[in-house]
Amino acid sequence: MPQITYREALNQALREELERDERIFIMGEEVGYFGGAFKVTDGLLAVYGEKRVRDTPISELTIVGAGIGAAMGGLRPIVELMTINFGLLAMDQIVNNAAKIRYMFGGKAKVPVVIRAPQGAGHQLGAQHSQSLEAYFLHCPGLRVAIPATPADAKGLLKTAVRQEDPVIFLEHESLYGVKGEVPDGEHLVPFGKANVLREGKDVTLISYSKCVYDSLAAAEGLENMGIDAEVIDLRTLNPLDLDTVVESVGKTGKAIVVYEGWRTGGAGAEIAAQIYEKAFDHLDAPVERVATLDMPIPYNARLEKAALPSPAHIISAAERIV
Repeated sequence: MPQITYREALNQALREELERDERIFIMGEEVGYFGGAFKVTDGLLAVYGEKRVRDTPISELTIVGAGIGAAMGGLRPIVELMTINFGLLAMDQIVNNAAKIRYMFGGKAKVPVVIRAPQGAGHQLGAQHSQSLEAYFLHCPGLRVAIPATPADAKGLLKTAVRQEDPVIFLEHESLYGVKGEVPDGEHLVPFGKANVLREGKDVTLISYSKCVYDSLAAAEGLENMGIDAEVIDLRTLNPLDLDTVVESVGKTGKAIVVYEGWRTGGAGAEIAAQIYEKAFDHLDAPVERVATLDMPIPYNARLEKAALPSPAHIISAAERIV
């Protein structure tokens, strides 16, 4: 399989889906002539034209609302937000309309819209542009939440997202766009709700998603040098959440560490840890550890920013405490 970047994998998925279904179109700020803030939609305007690759005004509430209306009218929009931080301006549309319309209309109206957005810290963009907000959307019933780590999953999960009948929040970490990996050509679908065991181990289970998958893999290598065999699970999606794979792994290792870039308090990792306690308590030989971003606005200073975020060193320290 060819090696391509995470960015190229997303672009490939968009091209294939635009070609497959004429109801699909893309809309967002600078997605057309500029090719997207992170160049994910680069080159699509030239092929599919302004009708299907639409530059919009700078108004997230309007962009998402228009996408919801188009989806209810029979189209399948892919809405790009320049960053999930700006998605906070569209929370009324996301939470009160996208997530609830299918339920409130008794299934007679559907909202097959994908809302794509980069998120995450590590680039000195300051407290208002460096957040990981997946927990906000995980907390809201009616929204699917996909959060791929690898280029192959970026392509496969995006293609699956476009074909959902429910609204999907599709979160891409800014640090991953240049990451390369093997990606199948042509039709490649990754199912929602199916985690991926990237590394098998017997001493401790590391559970993560998005960029923290790479931190977990790096930590697993460091732990191996210390005689600790770590299993690494990439959740891929948070709603639906594949807890069966997690419980099976914890049943083998007896110990679990949840690694996530959201804030520690009330983060997605807290929910995952709670479900591990509920469904795998008898398997645990130690408390579930959480490695997450400190409960503070993300600092601009590079060293302080790095210190606030989860890292392989933090994961290794957590493993040493419980193994």
